[in-house]
Order: sequence, then structure tokens, then C-alpha cells
Amino acid sequence: MPFTFHTHSGQFCKHASGDLESVVKKAVSRGMLVLGLSEHVPRSRPQDLYPEEAGMTPSDLSTVFSEYVSEAQRLREKYSGQIEILIGAETEHITRESLEETKQLREKYRLDYVVGSLHHIDGMPLDFSKPLYEEIVEHFGGNRKMVFQRYFEQQFELLQELQPEVIGHFDLVRIFHPYNEGVEDPLATSNEVWQLAVRNIEYAIGYGAIFEINSRAWKKGLRDAYPQRDLLGEILARGGRVTISDDSHGEQDLCMYYDRLLGYLREMGIDRLHYLGIKKKEAGGGVETRVLENATAHEFWSANGF
Repeated sequence: MPFTFHTHSGQFCKHASGDLESVVKKAVSRGMLVLGLSEHVPRSRPQDLYPEEAGMTPSDLSTVFSEYVSEAQRLREKYSGQIEILIGAETEHITRESLEETKQLREKYRLDYVVGSLHHIDGMPLDFSKPLYEEIVEHFGGNRKMVFQRYFEQQFELLQELQPEVIGHFDLVRIFHPYNEGVEDPLATSNEVWQLAVRNIEYAIGYGAIFEINSRAWKKGLRDAYPQRDLLGEILARGGRVTISDDSHGEQDLCMYYDRLLGYLREMGIDRLHYLGIKKKEAGGGVETRVLENATAHEFWSANGF
């Protein structure tokens, strides 16, 4: 019984593809019992729109998000006998104000959960493209250690303000780091950067977050899923709870690299996964955290050819 709590669709995200119902149908066909929907929260400043959103306004993004929630609610009801659907959102932390906007959005739409992800450093896009990533490096005078340091500082702000249930791609800052050019990883060479990451891990564990093991990292050419094995090992050593996500951007990505993910789980000695689910009405409703024991031996993997 695998799951994912990090998904997008082309219907509500310009760099994804297909419609949201196709994602749900694919999840049903793959035997998933729990599917978390997590379209991006809208950005409120015109300068934060991406090139793909040319011609749109922040107001348009807000309308799209409202339409997403309505469609997600419709699909949850339509497929209620086949799959459990949670309705959430993935964060944006561009300014301090954007965190407050996310709080208000969560309350307004009564979202089931939030995926806490950082996609910007000091307002500059981190993962949209390698050229934009390098602009961040240039902003810090070519000092990649400072880039990593600022990333974990802003991630900590996000964790403190929102306390998201799921931590999205914890070390996304590594996405375009030029390992193939022999540039050393600041997490490996700087104790200061490492301690900032550890502080974030400890804080997230302290309030009960779940860290996703995100398979999309392999699509970006990284050695491991997010988080990479050094940080994942640290999370596990400190008793952190983990789940799995594909960060799918359309139904074609659902369960992407889950065969490879199975091997990663086994290599890291992970046999217990945590996941979110809706409490029964008699239990008061809301969201609860569940545990899947013997995760790598579960019948889903063999039934779906992993």
C-alpha cells in the first residue's frame, strides 16, 4: 500500500501535465489506498510569477487554487469507495508575508495538510532552472556555502511559522549543485551548514513532522532521493518519521522511480513508513498519522512490478 503526499497536475500547475482526475484514476489503478493532493499555494506578487505564467496575475493564481480545492473535493467524493484522498497544498516561502498568506489559505480552505517546501532563496527561484539557480550563486558572490546556509535558515523560518505535516524535498538546495564539475558539497565540507540542517531536523521531529523521501531527485540526476543519504541517515538516527512521495507532475509520474525507491529504503534500513489519513467521524475527524510496518516487504511492491 504505497502512497504519495506530493502531487501536481497540469490543470492547476503550468509546469505539470494532464488533469487532476487523471492523477486520481492512475492512483486507483496502481492500487494506492491513500493519495495526497498538494498543488502549489498561489504567489501574491507579480514579480514572483514564472515565465510559464506569462499573461497571468496573482489574482489568477488565487482563482486557480480555489478551483483546485473544489475539484479535489469533488474527486474525493466521487472516488471515496476506491481511494482515500487528502486535500493539501505545497508551500511557497518567498517573503515573510507569504508564510502568513499560507496560514490564511489553510484556514480558509480547511486543508488536510501542508507540504513544507522551500523553492526560493531571498526571493530568487531555486529549482526552476539551472541558470536561475546560478543567479542565486552569483548573488552570494559565488559562495555556495552561503547559498546552502541561507537555504537552511529560510527553511527553519518556514518550519517555525507553518509546522507543516510533511517536509518536502528537505535538501532541494542540492538540485543543481555541480557535483559533476568536482565542486564540493557544502553539507559535507562545512560544519556550520551541517549544523543548520541538523537544527531543522531536530525542530521538525520535535513537533511531529514526517519527512518525505522524494523520488523525483533521480529525474534531476542526483545519486539519491531527497533527502540524500547523509541527511536521511541523520533523520533516522534521531528517530525521525519518514514517508514516500513521487512529487509527480501528472499521472505519468505517479509512482515514478518507486522501483528504485524500494532499493533505497532497503539500503537505508527503512522498514517502517508513516503516512497520513483521515480520522473517522466518531474519532473527531481531522488527520491522523498511521504506520506501515514491514514496508519493503509489503505486497504492493510485488503486485505492481517493483
